[in-house]
Amino acid sequence: MPSGHHRPSADPQTPGTGARHSRSQTPPSFSPSAGAGHQKARRTSGSSKTTPRPAAAAAPVEYHRNKGHNRDMRNGTALVRRHPLRRFVAILLLVLLLALAVLAGGGWFWINGKLTRDRMLTDAPGSEATTWLLLGSDQRDGSPGAGQDTSITGFRTDTILVLTKPRHGAASLISVPRDSLVKQDGEYMKINAVAYTSGYRALTGQIEDITGHKVDHVALIRFGGLSKVVDALGGVRLCYDADVNDPNSGMVWSRGCHQADGGMALAFTRMRYSDPKGDFGRAERQRQAISAISAKALQPSVMLNPSRAGKVLSSGLDALVVDERANPIDLMHMVLAFRSASSSNGVTGSVYWTDPDYYPGGGIGSTVLLDQARNTDLFNQLAQGSHAAGTVGGM
Repeated sequence: MPSGHHRPSADPQTPGTGARHSRSQTPPSFSPSAGAGHQKARRTSGSSKTTPRPAAAAAPVEYHRNKGHNRDMRNGTALVRRHPLRRFVAILLLVLLLALAVLAGGGWFWINGKLTRDRMLTDAPGSEATTWLLLGSDQRDGSPGAGQDTSITGFRTDTILVLTKPRHGAASLISVPRDSLVKQDGEYMKINAVAYTSGYRALTGQIEDITGHKVDHVALIRFGGLSKVVDALGGVRLCYDADVNDPNSGMVWSRGCHQADGGMALAFTRMRYSDPKGDFGRAERQRQAISAISAKALQPSVMLNPSRAGKVLSSGLDALVVDERANPIDLMHMVLAFRSASSSNGVTGSVYWTDPDYYPGGGIGSTVLLDQARNTDLFNQLAQGSHAAGTVGGM
């Protein structure tokens, strides 16, 4: 375990609490579910990786929203908004489902041929539930609007969601913070860098270590494919309350709302250096863009126009990467599980943590230290279908 430390407290009334000046406002609160029992951790992976744990269980801390504070935490629970990426994923997959139903057999082969696959699965034994790993990645692939930011290479999986469908009981959609501290190949790092440094199978293995359960399928949405989707929709309306001329991302913007084409929408989602909120401001703009795309895709002018809808579907498939075993039927099952988890009968939220501002040293920066015992118990209940519907977790 690296010798970590907390940032000095900015609130004298809250001893031992680190101030978080770099965090932006995050999405609404997920409070721990009452009555959650503890069960023996289930190991499904032979991985030698270990998730770092604090030497002693961290006592709940209370965060107060002050000027400069970007998270509102009460008894270790952060208040966060629902992640708009969920709506975008749901709509994208619902379009796939609709295409399957309408096009029947021929459509199945067309969609199956359009799917991009990658080796993402491990050899971990199966679980009693079916689990999907949903990822959002900003991959630097030379796409228009990428700008000249040569300091950002490769990709980072900045959105990580675990979708679980038990045989009986509520489906669940649980997020994993991008800054979660993990140990990969003997080195500590943030989980959003694992796929870039060690591959998607390694990231899948990390999620299996956190959940204690097999990941059956993986779906990755590449933000680099955003440009074609927006152009297929005829552009989307985006807003930002500042003038921007950012050569790193290619974003040139005058304060206010504008109709953005694909290239500008991509730059809009990538800009961070000219945003006072940095990565968190970028995350807010990504959610805005995803929401705008989702709303535009549901308009009758798109849904009732076969030619236009086909272009949007094709562009959406181009932005999607799935695991080596996935097929259109698996996507249909994922759609149904996603809808169930997102309904009032589902379970949503995030994993639990013991320290949201942990500094392990080694130049890693601020990380989120996860509570492995509580997460093992959480995912055991989710896999068994014994967890009550509602919101859970620490973020």
